[in-house]
Amino acid sequence: MTLVHIVLFEFKPTTEHEVIQDVCRRMLALKADCVHPRTNRPYILESSGGRDNSPEGHQGGFSHGFVSHFASEEDRKYYLTEDPAHLAFVKSLDGIIQNVRVVDYEPGKY
Repeated sequence: MTLVHIVLFEFKPTTEHEVIQDVCRRMLALKADCVHPRTNRPYILESSGGRDNSPEGHQGGFSHGFVSHFASEEDRKYYLTEDPAHLAFVKSLDGIIQNVRVVDYEPGKY
């Protein structure tokens, strides 16, 4: 089973481009920075993301999206509630993010 974790960011209008680039770089670095306490190895299977470029116009203010894949619910739970690298990253977004959306799903489960 793989779990897909999608995160969309809407940055505050006053956020400088360099700050947005840094947030994006650090978000993608979580794939290497998040290490499972039992294995001492990175546990995010895949990670990608970037700036929206959809011509459809349905972004609703969200300008950047990221997708991470986890092997299990246990890994995702650790990431969300305990992983120090992820928790520090989330805390660093205070004052930068205006809105966030998160959608998780298991491929093929409807």
